[in-house]
Amino acid sequence: MSPEDVDLLVVGGGKAGKTLAMDLARAGRNVAMIERSMIGGTCINVACIPTKTLINSGRVLETIRRAAEFGISGAEDPLMELKLLRHRKEDVVETMVKGQLSSFVGSGMEFVLGEAKFVAPRTVEVTLNDGGVRTLRGTDVVLNLGTEPLLPTIEGLPESKVQTSNTLLKLESLPESIIILGGGYVGCEFADLLNTIGVKVTVVQGSGQLLPREDPDIAAAIEQNFTDAGITVRLGTRAQRISRAANGTVTVTLFSGDTVTADDILVAVGRKPMTDGINLEGIGVELDHHGFIRVDDQLHTTAEGVWAAGDAAGTPQFTHASYDDYRVLKTNLAARNGAGKPRSTSGRLIPYSVFTTPELGRVGLSERHARDAGYKVRIAKMSVSAIPRARTVGHLEGIWKAVIDRETNRILGAALLGAEASEVIAAVQMAILAGLDYAAVRDAVITHPTMAEGLNLLFTPAFLED
Repeated sequence: MSPEDVDLLVVGGGKAGKTLAMDLARAGRNVAMIERSMIGGTCINVACIPTKTLINSGRVLETIRRAAEFGISGAEDPLMELKLLRHRKEDVVETMVKGQLSSFVGSGMEFVLGEAKFVAPRTVEVTLNDGGVRTLRGTDVVLNLGTEPLLPTIEGLPESKVQTSNTLLKLESLPESIIILGGGYVGCEFADLLNTIGVKVTVVQGSGQLLPREDPDIAAAIEQNFTDAGITVRLGTRAQRISRAANGTVTVTLFSGDTVTADDILVAVGRKPMTDGINLEGIGVELDHHGFIRVDDQLHTTAEGVWAAGDAAGTPQFTHASYDDYRVLKTNLAARNGAGKPRSTSGRLIPYSVFTTPELGRVGLSERHARDAGYKVRIAKMSVSAIPRARTVGHLEGIWKAVIDRETNRILGAALLGAEASEVIAAVQMAILAGLDYAAVRDAVITHPTMAEGLNLLFTPAFLED
């Protein structure tokens, strides 16, 4: 079968790939994008959008439970109706999926639903979801394959019908109790949500702290919040064996020698790239030992004319990072044709948030990483209870911490644990990008009373170590 030639062939419709495909199609390029099944990508279907929708519902429930504290009566004993919760989540997702499909069509690109496999350089054979086969070849190819939940090698896991972050979104009934393997971002967010809606939660984390990338004091504060909320946290041990009884009960035997039992289990120990089965090696695209695509700092793969972006290319696994990959790709495709200079992924300042309650907003270097990098640092640290806005909204829990370069007085990074931290962290990010002295942030005129106003306080002598 002779291949159909296009200017740009995008395999996988995640944030980077779909944005690039629509952009170049609107500019008059001949573009085709292939997607297996998730119109709009992982974020919209099974990650950011549905999970944060559920988390917000959990926060509403918790606020209603506290109604009397805010001077409201008549809201006693509210319950989470799983059917209504699932309906809201599905409505949000379906609305966004329809919007994506409309945008795909409106851009002028060709959207192909099917399973792609490389059969020649820059050429894929697509088994179409509605039957039939097509062969497409791109002058340029972008791989935006995404990731999926990792299921580790644990005795008994394959036959124990474990939940993942994907399947948990489809539950038709809530278990009374659940074990969560993994205390990273996904594990912590689900632990917080499930506990809020009435599930007894036990988190089992292999390292000695939750959220291993964070400084120990930040992780300890999150652990304390979990413990205060009734979540059981088991640190420094891993699952050795999993078994599910005939009645559905799950028992996890830990390497520490004891066991944990619950009605269900969620495995949230990471994600793996979806690079199997499409013959990347056959066209010269090298993978690392975890299956991620090897790229340079301009997102070239090791195959001529083939680029990669997003999670499967080793980009930090955040939608906003994938979106910046789109910018890098667009710039570099144009630069190759003589329009401007190429762009690199090196040195990007990528913030992230963990949507527990309270939230954690993070950007730049942690204290540990700054010291490891050789910086002489000062630490600014305070309780969120010092911020007037925290009192007005009734959320005093959390700590804010910033890392400052002693030699330049510039902010190297921050970890903000508290209400609305996912929003406030952007202000810190802008200060870092601008190379501002911390005193400029301290002395900025920030609206009162807002959580961002806490930045005025954080950098005052009262909260700065000498």
